[in-house]
Amino acid sequence: MDSVPLGTSDLDVSPIILGCMSYGDPERGPHPWSLPEEQSRPFIRQALEAGITTFDTANMYSGGSSEEILGRALADFARREDVVIATKVFFPVAGEDDSAGLSADNIARQIDASLRRLGTDYVDLYQIHRWDPDVPIEETMEALDRVVQSGKARFIGASSMYAWQLAQAQHAADLNGWAAFVSMQDQYNLVQREDEREMHPFCLDEGIGVTPWSPLARGRLTRDWDDVSTSRSATDEVTKRYYRQAEESDRAISAAVAAVAEAREVSRAQVALAWVRQQEAVTAPIVGATKPLHLDDAVASLDLVLTDEELQALEAPYVPRLPEF
Repeated sequence: MDSVPLGTSDLDVSPIILGCMSYGDPERGPHPWSLPEEQSRPFIRQALEAGITTFDTANMYSGGSSEEILGRALADFARREDVVIATKVFFPVAGEDDSAGLSADNIARQIDASLRRLGTDYVDLYQIHRWDPDVPIEETMEALDRVVQSGKARFIGASSMYAWQLAQAQHAADLNGWAAFVSMQDQYNLVQREDEREMHPFCLDEGIGVTPWSPLARGRLTRDWDDVSTSRSATDEVTKRYYRQAEESDRAISAAVAAVAEAREVSRAQVALAWVRQQEAVTAPIVGATKPLHLDDAVASLDLVLTDEELQALEAPYVPRLPEF
């Protein structure tokens, strides 16, 4: 599969990004549903064999073990120069004191810890996992610039915030000649489209790439809306907070996905992913995979082009709601 530029930066990514939150020691951190290393490695190999070259993780996923698993697998299955590694900082790492936030000291510590776990000298994209209201944005941006200037990260990115916050960060970087964000990793799918109002237009105007997380609404768009009986749904505290605002609308959206999928004779996942990919601001969605079919569907979605009529049918039931970070 051909790579695509991340916004107007010089960083090229695969049109599907493998999200690695599902890969980690289930005994470490907040994700008891994560797959241990021996079960995770085949998915990383499958992704590489399918042409996926970009991998997204975070320091806090499974207490750092997601980075460890990803780093060892990529070292075994690929050349470093052939892959793009993205990781994140902000949330506390289980078992590590004083590991949370975006202070200059914490960023300096956490990038070194991530590189050690990943087994690499640099990451291609170093992202702030959330906005830190307790640290001046100037302190954060200057610290991230030092990470870039030191060669520990090629580019920096942001995730899940308001457009005014991203604008504030970019302004601070511009005023001081610091590295600016080249990407926005936001929650964006058929049932959570609030970033279309301000965030995506801002990213388009500024040349910032968009790499949505949860493009399948944590799997809710791949099955009937009321069918939430999965092992992850039972233990994922984050999922339990999402998709509670407009259930009548969301059920109608889910039914529309099912109708388009049936008519096209493809899976619902392919339809939901194709919709995300066809949105102007989107560079590449981040897809998690805990079954081989998940990656097969993600790759197949690259060949599915929805018609204007199908896009309208999928979008029509949506009603406004608050953004969910």
